[in-house]
Amino acid sequence: MIRKLLVANRGEIARRVFATCRALGIGTVAVHSDADVDAPFVADADQAVRLPGNTPAETYLRIDLILDAARKAGADAVHPGYGFLAENAEFAAAVTDAGLTWVGPPAKAIAAMGDKMEAKALLAEAGVPMLPTWTDPDQITDFPVLVKASAGGGGRGMRVVRDAADLAEAVASARREAAAAFGDGTVFIERYVECGRHVEVQVFGDTHGTVVALGERDCSIQRRHQKIVEEAPAVLPEGVRARLHEAAVAAGRAVGYVGAGTVEFLLAPDGEFFFLEMNTRLQVEHPVTEAVTGRDLVRLQLLVAEGEPLPSAATPPTDGHAIEVRLCAEDPGQGFRPGTGTLHRFAVPGVTGEFAPTKGLRLDSGVVDGSAVGVHYDSMLAKLVAWAPTRAEAARALAGALARAEFHGVATNRDLLVRVLRSPEFGAAEVDTGFLERHGEVFAPLLPNDQLPLAALAAALASAAGRRAGATVLAGLPSGWRNVPAFPQVTRFAGPDGEIEVRYRLDRTGALAGWSTDPSVSTPGGTADLSSGAAPAVALVEAAPDRVVLDVDGVRRAFRVHRVGSEVFVDGPDGAASLTELARFPLPTAELAAGSLLAPLPGAVTRVHVGVGQRVAAGELLLTLEAMKLEHPVLAPTDGVVAELPVPAGGQVDTGAVLAVVNSEEDPR
Repeated sequence: MIRKLLVANRGEIARRVFATCRALGIGTVAVHSDADVDAPFVADADQAVRLPGNTPAETYLRIDLILDAARKAGADAVHPGYGFLAENAEFAAAVTDAGLTWVGPPAKAIAAMGDKMEAKALLAEAGVPMLPTWTDPDQITDFPVLVKASAGGGGRGMRVVRDAADLAEAVASARREAAAAFGDGTVFIERYVECGRHVEVQVFGDTHGTVVALGERDCSIQRRHQKIVEEAPAVLPEGVRARLHEAAVAAGRAVGYVGAGTVEFLLAPDGEFFFLEMNTRLQVEHPVTEAVTGRDLVRLQLLVAEGEPLPSAATPPTDGHAIEVRLCAEDPGQGFRPGTGTLHRFAVPGVTGEFAPTKGLRLDSGVVDGSAVGVHYDSMLAKLVAWAPTRAEAARALAGALARAEFHGVATNRDLLVRVLRSPEFGAAEVDTGFLERHGEVFAPLLPNDQLPLAALAAALASAAGRRAGATVLAGLPSGWRNVPAFPQVTRFAGPDGEIEVRYRLDRTGALAGWSTDPSVSTPGGTADLSSGAAPAVALVEAAPDRVVLDVDGVRRAFRVHRVGSEVFVDGPDGAASLTELARFPLPTAELAAGSLLAPLPGAVTRVHVGVGQRVAAGELLLTLEAMKLEHPVLAPTDGVVAELPVPAGGQVDTGAVLAVVNSEEDPR
């Protein structure tokens, strides 16, 4: 039996495995990079071993360091989690060669499925349906096609190509991204199925020859070929479920599979399906399967690794419906640009359980209040899962919990997820891998533009209340008391679309006598005129440093306000706003050259595509920035001439660094 388990991973999956280990009485060991020394998963473990450095190549991808950590801590088993070395046959073999129990499939099975081209050939012989596939780009005559990395997963290294002229660059870019993420830049090309759905089957095998399907999941809602919404069971045409399960079990048997694995398929609109790949590990989205089957898949992994048989050779029945979303530190409105910084608050209401099968709302999080989100690892912060008797109830509960949650300090994809879950198309199960490309409306923030002034007013009133609460002199005076009460108080904020100035006036009783914003934005009751003396559209009910209640046209609205330094986070009934209060008398700062393009986050410039003095068109690719394992293009904002390129290829940059200067004039002065 396993006595002490080392998890060769980080974040929420490490915490997930540790939770089951605690329930089973198994000791736990974490390994961590320097950047992760204070991460929650390190605190969750009984013991922790440092891996010197920060990048994956220095730390979580070092087989020698991980095995040395197992020896130091006295671990007798290793769980790879997902990502990093989870599908590395060399790692699996090294663990078993070291006399440790490997919680995963045999190295031979990992190797067989790790090379996706070899996997396709092997499983085609087993009768699993396949898409046409090529390794030589010169053989491609019909488009669209999909370029894919042969190693790894998670959507990295994938590129959809619709025109022959774009194929060479797509292949080169996919190779670079795959090499950076998996250490293997091999790619292949297959036919791209329009409006296809990504449906996968959870399989499990034991050492006694049993391979069973534990149901399927629909993972069609994706961004950049990475899943962000998953559900179980999938909504499928008549007869498809049984055929999917049969094909998945056949794939598992063909490679003598042991442990947890996932066979992924592309489901065409006509009901036909094709093998995509087999992931030889536990999937990120395994909680939805746990929710509808009641099975703890990590527990099954551990028992199978100890030689125990699976409890049943039959597919278990499902109960209800479960939907999972991946909460990521990124800005969907800016091309899913990753977000970094300190997560000042991370709070989700109504959670009924964490890291284990549960009815209701489950949170598997790799972060807590105060966690630092850096650039070295994947942008996923947490997974939120809702189980309910029906699909519609699960979607509504999940959207509601997300909308009420407080995520402060780092940009997230929360608003996008809520809009997807509430969209009529998702409600009707009209989903496929192109969902986000067709539904641009889901990228709009939850807080409408015409509600931002109310959020800014609440922030200004809360700030004033905070100053009064901390006053050491004349603390009994109402906030903003003046000998000339007609003169307004003014607070300026940097908002999502520029600066917003809030002007408001309180009367002698502390009531709101008038307010306005600049720039003027229409509000539910119109913008009050401070000089007219007319009754304001908004009445102040309550103002405290962390809570403001406003009466708007007879309807009370409560705003939760959280201030960290000059940053003010406002969560209201219609959505959330992140504002920065500006100094009344700002200090002078250095002026940037016109046309300067700044780094949106720390990273490395991997390639520079243009030269100084070169004319460029608006939207033309200038350079490529790599951060959080992904490439991010930096595009020309206007037609012009490249005046400066201060960072060479390979250079590291911090947020705000000048990457390029593009003059709109013909003379690149």
